[in-house]
Amino acid sequence: MDNKSIAKKLKLTIKLMELHDENSFKIRSYQTALNTIERGDIDLTKLDQEALQKINGIGKSLAEVILNLIDTETFPYLEDLLGKTPRGLLEVLNLKGLGPKKVKALWEELNITSTHELMEACQAGQVAKLKGFGEKTQETIIQSLDFMASNLGKWHYAELDEVVQQLLMELQDRLGKENVALVGEFARNMEIIDKVEILVKTEDRKEVWRILGEIEILEQDTVKSSPFTWRGKILEPEVKVHFYASEPSKFISEKLIRTGSPSHLLLPTEEGKTLAEVFSLHAFGSEKEAYEKAGLAYILPELREGQFEHKWAKDQVMPKLLMDSDLKGILHNHSTYSDGKHSLKEMAEYAYELGYEYLGISDHSRTAIYAGGLEIEMVKKQQQEIEDLNKTMSPFVIFSGIESDILLDGSLDYPEEVLQSFDFVVASIHSSLGMNINKATSRLLNAISNPYTTILGHPTGRLLLRRDGYPIDHKTIIDACALHQVVIEINANPWRLDLDWRWVHYAMEKGVKLAINPDAHEKAGYAHMKYGVLVGRKGGLTKEMTLNALSAEELKNYFMQRKLEKNPK
Repeated sequence: MDNKSIAKKLKLTIKLMELHDENSFKIRSYQTALNTIERGDIDLTKLDQEALQKINGIGKSLAEVILNLIDTETFPYLEDLLGKTPRGLLEVLNLKGLGPKKVKALWEELNITSTHELMEACQAGQVAKLKGFGEKTQETIIQSLDFMASNLGKWHYAELDEVVQQLLMELQDRLGKENVALVGEFARNMEIIDKVEILVKTEDRKEVWRILGEIEILEQDTVKSSPFTWRGKILEPEVKVHFYASEPSKFISEKLIRTGSPSHLLLPTEEGKTLAEVFSLHAFGSEKEAYEKAGLAYILPELREGQFEHKWAKDQVMPKLLMDSDLKGILHNHSTYSDGKHSLKEMAEYAYELGYEYLGISDHSRTAIYAGGLEIEMVKKQQQEIEDLNKTMSPFVIFSGIESDILLDGSLDYPEEVLQSFDFVVASIHSSLGMNINKATSRLLNAISNPYTTILGHPTGRLLLRRDGYPIDHKTIIDACALHQVVIEINANPWRLDLDWRWVHYAMEKGVKLAINPDAHEKAGYAHMKYGVLVGRKGGLTKEMTLNALSAEELKNYFMQRKLEKNPK
């Protein structure tokens, strides 16, 4: 158990307490403790009861709860709550937009104890008749259930990254580094992973399968496995995994065929054959040799999606893609001025420790009351602190920004003189997300045309595997960004990865720069930058088209020049 796991258990406890109408003061004490843990930096697993009790908001009873969680991953009160809660109701509690009170109503009035029963009740129109629900809520529940069902068993790339790399290293140690390769979705750095696929070069399949049986984190599905394919799952997190065995002479061909998407493998070659046919008809010493045989420049695994990569490879003009080391700074970050976990100074110092040249701070604006958005007085206070820190931390630079909410009419939520005071403005939608494509596109277009909008933040508002983004006309939005010289964000948070990589190439064609932003609400959030780079590369992103690949001095000039051009007065 770590702090994050402890917080997750406390969140579940609070939901169950509300479901069962437990004492409101007790609920509040758990919520206070949860807030303290989420905002704190202290590793709870290294503290004894006396030290835990000294932390503001925890106290004696919560200290005992935390110690129990560390020792046993549960505690008696949570077990009592789980004992009187139907197991299927826990899935219902996880549905987006359904709080414990509404779940309680469904349980007590319609005897719903599972997502299956909930869907049946919605389809029969029973949920809409309940007090406080209605047709709109019923339709939203149906959409959430459909979304949940379609994403069952799927994972964010970032959630699997560590365990897959550890598994790969163990296999390479046992079988030889050159004999084991990731293929499929994971090899292409897809943002959502349905299954992990690994190819093994061997002349003895039975020996490989025996070795797999010795790896503790793997469990084989003997019914679905075959002599040529080992099927099963990684136990934690529980994700499907397939192992394929290949003869040494066919290893490169198999690797190419099992890595490329179907669209990529159907691409034509000069000989009139598809890539898949060329790969399967010959033996190769390297992947580069295989693409040369097809009359193409070498195509990196992440680009093998059957899109723009074919023209690049055919014309022999494969550009050098963006790398982590190309990024000189990080923009779109939050501090304790709004809903961040760490102070402005702490966020800046950590960015400096990581080797960056600058930090862009962009706390929430005043409309975001739920996130402690900055009133004008706090904007001035923060900007004064930035000015002071820039004097002491030079040559490191802190740029003053804001994540300004895009209001319903597309306007930004500060007067002109306040917007003008920032070095840059990230414009984002956070409210009234249930828009159709016309409303969402129009709202964004108005924000993009605002002369103070520097960066369009997470353009669709999506949360991968949790909710779809609002629909937008991507081409129209990107064209508008090109016209108004607005940068588009690739939000690197693994839940977002928005702008979707499928639109990065079009943005580049239109001359629109992209910014890889972590949307960090704590120092640890900076680590998400790597996932923004991964999806940027999938879209063909280069250093030249990335805003925060500019040096601190170059970016300072960029911001100043843009403000002069947009607001010459």
